[in-house]
Amino acid sequence: MSQRSSESGSETSSRPTPANAIGEERILDAAYELLLAIGMRRMTMADIARHAEVSRATLYRRWPNVQAVVAALMTREWTTALMSAFSPDAADGRTRLVEGVVEVVAHTRTHPLMRKIVELDPEFLTPYLLERRGSSTVAHLALVEAGIRAGQEDGSIQDGDAVWLARQIILVSLASAVSGPVMATKEEYPKLDEQLRDMLNKYLLPQSPRA
Repeated sequence: MSQRSSESGSETSSRPTPANAIGEERILDAAYELLLAIGMRRMTMADIARHAEVSRATLYRRWPNVQAVVAALMTREWTTALMSAFSPDAADGRTRLVEGVVEVVAHTRTHPLMRKIVELDPEFLTPYLLERRGSSTVAHLALVEAGIRAGQEDGSIQDGDAVWLARQIILVSLASAVSGPVMATKEEYPKLDEQLRDMLNKYLLPQSPRA
C-alpha cells in the first residue's frame, strides 16, 4: 500500500489534488507521446487522462476534445520554436527576420508532431490551411510584422505595408513547411531552405530608386 493510501485518515492527504494544481505541461507531454505512438484519430480523452495520470474531469475542464488538446500542443511547440529562432545578434532586421523564418520552416517541416499529423490525420490541418487562422499562425504573423517594421526602421527592408508583407511571407513559409516534403527528398531540404532564404531576401530588399 502506498504512503498516501496508508495516510488516508489524515485530512491533508485525503483531499484530491485540485484540478488547477495539475500542470498543463504534464498533460500536453502525455498527449505528445500518445500522438506519436498511435496518431490523433485513435487517441481519446480517456487515453490522455490515463497517460497523464489525471482524471477525465480535470482534462475536460481545460479542453473539450482531443482536437483542442492537440491544437494547444501545436501552439506550445511552435511558440517554443519561435522564441529560439530569431537571433538578436543578427546584422540587421532583414537578416534576423529571414534567418528566423527559415529556421522555423525547417523545424516545422521535420518536426515529429507535424509529420505524424500529416501522415495519419491530415484533415486536422485543413481548417488552419483553408478556413481560419490558428493561434500559432496569429503569433507568427505578429512576430513577422514586428520584424518587418524593425527592418524598415534600420533600412534593411523595403517600405510598404508590414501587415501585407508579413502575410505573404507566412503564405510562402506555410507552403515550404507543409508541402516541402512533396517537392524534395529529406536530403534536399537544405536546398529548399536555401531557395526560401533567397526568395525572402529578394522580396524584402529595399527597392533601388529608378533613374
